[in-house]
Amino acid sequence: MNKVPESNFKWGYAIFVLFLLSILGFLLVGIISLFAGVDVESLSGNVALITLEGVIVGSDDSKFLFESRVSSTDAVELIEKADKNPNIKAIILEINSPGGSAVASEEIANAVRKTNKTTVAWIREVGASGGYWIASAADHIVANRVSITGSIGVIASYLEFPGLLEEYNVTYQRLVSGKYKDIGSPFREMTAEEKEIFQQNLDEIRDYFVSEVAKNRNLNKKDVDKIANGLFYLGVQAKELGLVDELGGKGEAIAYVEGKEKIKAEIVEYKKEEGLLDILGDVMGKQSFFIGKGIGSSLLNSKIASTISIST
Repeated sequence: MNKVPESNFKWGYAIFVLFLLSILGFLLVGIISLFAGVDVESLSGNVALITLEGVIVGSDDSKFLFESRVSSTDAVELIEKADKNPNIKAIILEINSPGGSAVASEEIANAVRKTNKTTVAWIREVGASGGYWIASAADHIVANRVSITGSIGVIASYLEFPGLLEEYNVTYQRLVSGKYKDIGSPFREMTAEEKEIFQQNLDEIRDYFVSEVAKNRNLNKKDVDKIANGLFYLGVQAKELGLVDELGGKGEAIAYVEGKEKIKAEIVEYKKEEGLLDILGDVMGKQSFFIGKGIGSSLLNSKIASTISIST
């Protein structure tokens, strides 16, 4: 009788176990998707709770794969769904965001302002910059007394490493068909003129940000301009400055809705509906994100036209 080598047996057993675990994983994802894909409009409740947690982006982006993020596309869709649902009388936005894309922040703020429902922004821990921009569009703002709020301003950053290229005897050959086409390129120093152009744009975005906050909060623009220096304020300080209406948490937000709408609040959580492919893709993406990815590939990404990032 031929004896099967022990090493082959161990490898075969390991492969079988991995295969079995994969099958169980697919089944588990399928079961989860049955619940994740429930249409929020079919759920009972009269107050929609929408959580906005993380960096604000225009859409789900792989570079924020391991960070919480708020997609303006998803957030606007949820707000519009709640607005169209006749059973929903009010919308509570649970905000825990340091800000992010100026465009995405404005898109969500506009959706909040356009709704016909009573809207309450509940700043739990952080409602800064773009996060505060969104909160300011609500009818009422509740913030924890030690939460981080405000930080009205705009920031831009970029990398440049011409010195590093020179050290390794690498030359940047500049070929452009427009004077400013490679503005912000990491391979050369930005000129004084280019820096001035960027600063003017940042100042213009900041001015628009200040105007929107003043309009949303019924404040004098000059007063908002004085505190729009990028500093953050604790919730208790923000209330003194008129940036928030009330100190508290979820209970206070619900109490405001009940008093305004004369109802007994029944909370229903509105969140993105995810199917089997969404969940599976997210799981697989997290498992394989770092495979074969080096620092060089991220720095020399062929899709990069400029390394400058502008955020609220």
